[in-house]
Amino acid sequence: MNSAVALDHLQQDALLRRVIEQTVLPAFVPSRRIYYDLLDSIVSQQLSVKVASVIFNRFCTLFPDNYPHPELVVALEPEQLRSVGLSGQKAGYLQNVAAFFLKNDLENHPWDTMSDAEIIDFLSQIKGVGEWTVQMLLMFTLERPDIFPIDDLGIQQAMIRLYGLTERGKALKKRMVALAEPWQPHRTLASRYLWRWKDTK
Repeated sequence: MNSAVALDHLQQDALLRRVIEQTVLPAFVPSRRIYYDLLDSIVSQQLSVKVASVIFNRFCTLFPDNYPHPELVVALEPEQLRSVGLSGQKAGYLQNVAAFFLKNDLENHPWDTMSDAEIIDFLSQIKGVGEWTVQMLLMFTLERPDIFPIDDLGIQQAMIRLYGLTERGKALKKRMVALAEPWQPHRTLASRYLWRWKDTK
């Protein structure tokens, strides 16, 4: 991605330009570790970053080399997974991901030949993996440039504040989509700026 071109495009939105001018993004390198990041994303659901990090690190210590190899994850008893702070539901979801990996070899899957929508449909087959989770993978693992996670609470809060939005529910999402439409094809970068801006204000 040519960041200079993307920034020039995004700054045509006067309010977003203010966000960009006020915000410094940390360096970012996509991991390409679909399986590992998918497990991490599931642990992170509905938890603070700090708590999720502690639980995920404990989860990794269950394995000999601190890496949750899928054949070992599916072999664990639910009680072992719950012992590190995972709910029973999340423990099941992690084992679902591991089983899906063993069936589909996620690390060698031809992701670059698939569209964003195709990847969302493919990974959403896993029970416990929804659209938001796959969008995070598209943004941060595969570095897809035009992802707009409309259901993300942080993005909603940032846009409500920045644009003075008063809508809620479906009306809010419709307005957000309209506001973000001119950002295409760089909505991933715009979203990263909105998250960072919201957290540093």
